Amino acid sequence: MEEDDLEITNSPPGVQKLSQVPGAPVEKVNPLGHEVTLLSATMLNIGRITGSGIYAVPGVILHSVGSVGMLLTLWVITPFFAYAGLALYCELGAMFPNRSGGEVVYMEQMFPKPKFLIPTTFAFCAVLLSINSVNAVIFTQYFLTSFEMPVTDTRQIVVALAVVSITTLCVAFSTKWSLRIVNLLTILNTISLAFIVITGAAVLLGLTRVPDPIAHFHNPFANTSTNFNALANAMVKASWSFVGWNNAFYMLAEVKGPNPVRTVRKASIISLALTAGLFLFINVAYVAAVPPEEIRNSGQLVAALFFRRVFGDTTTVKLFPLLVALSCFGNIIAVTVTQARMIREVARQGLLPFPRFFAATIPFGTPIGPVALISVLTCLVILVVPAKDAFNFILDVSSYPRLIFQVAMCFGIWRLRNRRSKTGLPPSEFEAKNIYILLFLLQGLFLTLMPWYFYGWISAEPIIHRCNRVPPEPGQADVSFWYATYCVVGIAILVACGIYYWLWIVLLPKLGRYEIVEEIEEQNNGARNVRLVRQYLHEGTEHQPLLL
Repeated sequence: MEEDDLEITNSPPGVQKLSQVPGAPVEKVNPLGHEVTLLSATMLNIGRITGSGIYAVPGVILHSVGSVGMLLTLWVITPFFAYAGLALYCELGAMFPNRSGGEVVYMEQMFPKPKFLIPTTFAFCAVLLSINSVNAVIFTQYFLTSFEMPVTDTRQIVVALAVVSITTLCVAFSTKWSLRIVNLLTILNTISLAFIVITGAAVLLGLTRVPDPIAHFHNPFANTSTNFNALANAMVKASWSFVGWNNAFYMLAEVKGPNPVRTVRKASIISLALTAGLFLFINVAYVAAVPPEEIRNSGQLVAALFFRRVFGDTTTVKLFPLLVALSCFGNIIAVTVTQARMIREVARQGLLPFPRFFAATIPFGTPIGPVALISVLTCLVILVVPAKDAFNFILDVSSYPRLIFQVAMCFGIWRLRNRRSKTGLPPSEFEAKNIYILLFLLQGLFLTLMPWYFYGWISAEPIIHRCNRVPPEPGQADVSFWYATYCVVGIAILVACGIYYWLWIVLLPKLGRYEIVEEIEEQNNGARNVRLVRQYLHEGTEHQPLLL
């Protein structure tokens, strides 16, 4: 439903009360401008995808799956799941081409009832998980390595906080220059990735100092783990490495041209195809140059180990970690730019305290409130989570609720199609094939349920033995504490959102004898947001702002 279909009633100046509000109101004049081109959209996607994942997770994945063959298999199949998700997002984007924010917009439309439940839950998960701690940590590790400084807990925290502060200032002051920085660093990073692929080819051809590079590919599936938790955990890492194929959708309303969805779709396909090919051959290069056991124990520094094995202690080895750090720097900016749009859409729905502040775009034409919030949350996580577990734990916790929402979106798209059909609206311009939605759904279900899987369930053993869930084998867990903590924390976040919703929407209005109504606030530069207010059931009481 578009804004023009809504009934507007009389309200105080600057505030319009709506009898029905489908989420945030459409902004006829985008206060954020239209700075995103096909190149910018492509670079936003590639910049986020290539930030730190390919440099950091291959060693962690091999540590979990146990074999080179399974490692490479994951890098082959994961892009197909990402493409399935892309088909889904293109259909949704074409339904709501004037809205930025991605899932925030789509979820509010898919599940309007119970009122505020899904938007509130997703909104607070989006805010709590809109952190750049992972990339800040990887930046720090490679930055210190480039200067041959030991990676201590204190240094990791201090440098990570510094880079978060610098990138926050960049995004807060200018969207145009933030996109230019992303474009420059992404191009530089893509050249670096291509150089790794070329170097890997030279290794396989025997043109380097690496002896017998083919030996590491012999019997590739030997020692493959049969633990479903470990395999699911590895697939989460591989999927996280491709996070960003949908990055430009968060800025859809800021895309130039007559058909922004077509532009973003083209950018997403280009970025996914390019990075999928690069990532696969980079992993082949890693395996060719570095013995599997060393890759397993490399933590997040497998790329640095690769160059040291190929070139020895040369200037190239010292320079490359700095290039990786610059890539992470660009990634943090790309993520901050788009996540700030998501949080702004949450605020425009009225689901954050002080929605007017978080929806505002003055004085620089940027969403300063959301950018500052992302920075504060990121710094808190860097300070709280133990440094040695920061990368794996933050990555897993941030991924788990998103997987649950991924499953919900797959069911939600069918609900939207049915609703549009009943109201006589035509199908989306880019309607996804059901096979893609099912593929995306199966991935979400697998990664959500496998950490809780009862090992041996499909075997022929007596049922009493099948129900004895086996944890990851010694050495396969990727944190120093209980391996499934991230699942519990992810679910706890969702439960906390549910409790908050019940208190805020159900219990307090019942006790206070009021209902929650929505009003639109207009800002001077065209920004618009919903404000939730209390409307008391007895006569003669003025509306009061609802404090979340």
